[in-house]
Amino acid sequence: MAQRLEGKQVAEAITQRVREKSEALRKRGVVPTLAIVRAGENPSDLSYERGAMKRAEKAGIEVKRFLFEETVSQETLLAEIDKINRDDGIHGALIFRPLPQQIDDGAVRAALLPRKDVDGITEGSLAGIFTGSGNGFAPCTARACMEILDHYKIQLRGKRVAVLGRSLVIGKPVSMMALAKNATVTICHSRTGDEAMRNICRESDILIAAAGQAGMVDEGYVREGQVILDVGINVDEEGRLCGDVDFERAGAAGYITPVPGGIGAVTTAVLMQQTAEAAEMARTAKAAAGLVE
Repeated sequence: MAQRLEGKQVAEAITQRVREKSEALRKRGVVPTLAIVRAGENPSDLSYERGAMKRAEKAGIEVKRFLFEETVSQETLLAEIDKINRDDGIHGALIFRPLPQQIDDGAVRAALLPRKDVDGITEGSLAGIFTGSGNGFAPCTARACMEILDHYKIQLRGKRVAVLGRSLVIGKPVSMMALAKNATVTICHSRTGDEAMRNICRESDILIAAAGQAGMVDEGYVREGQVILDVGINVDEEGRLCGDVDFERAGAAGYITPVPGGIGAVTTAVLMQQTAEAAEMARTAKAAAGLVE
């Protein structure tokens, strides 16, 4: 049976590092602060928000919430994002998406400054990932995958990595992050073809499943000793939370992240990590401009 790569201990280790950084920043007059922007009351958003706020408290991150009715106008929402951009006391912003249908998602993403985009949704942040410039922030889920591999000392250099899914939320950015660590990466998607996809996945050393299809990864995708990161968040026919990997049928793998308790458990910790980093960068920029000592 595959060994579980538990996310809890990874999240706790990140949270401790963030707390230490937050305390150091506070001593220098900076209170790391995250803005949460939510329109409506989607149950999954509310659940994630509660988890984020608990993690923020543990990490020493302040949270300011900007809450709107689902009927909020685009003009009102963009005006609030502009205020967040101009508020030096706010270092990062989490904007819950998908947004209500009357809101242009592209316009909202374009409105947020990349230096405050701690959830990695702007084109500026994504450009940083694809060019390797180091500008902006990675999508939290993609970075959570890297954090789990780092924590368990699983090297990417020279490894074959298969990524199921090509979204900008996880598939494409995590592929670029693995490539930056000198892995050889193959992205599989809905047009790859079932047989080819299974072959590519079986041949990989590390499989990152982010297809959004409950239990699709079974024994046909897996080989002995393989590392599997299950990024999927789905609900099965019995109403239970599950991933893209059929945990029992993929048991030949060497290591698997569980769902729940794997990648998702690390994501909010990464959000706080990137908020603290944004606060540190903001202070460094002020110091360089002679605005603070």
